[in-house]
Amino acid sequence: MTDIPPSNAAAPATAAAPAAKSKTAFVVLAILLGEFGIHNFYIGNTKRGVIQLLVSLLTCFIGALPMWIWAVVEAFTVKQDAQGAPLK
Repeated sequence: MTDIPPSNAAAPATAAAPAAKSKTAFVVLAILLGEFGIHNFYIGNTKRGVIQLLVSLLTCFIGALPMWIWAVVEAFTVKQDAQGAPLK
């Protein structure tokens, strides 16, 4: 007779911590593509990235300058990604 584990047995936790995002990559993306919110997509802030992208596109790039200024400010003030992990 074979031993069958109970179906309600908990699986061992094997989830690895996600790799830390690069602060340098975040800053470069913010400066070069910040008006499109690419830097926010990089760190997992999807909602913020979509807002920046839509404002730039739906205003026919008139809103791109304010979105770029917002991105540059974020480049030097954001210290962690959307999951709370510090940027390295």
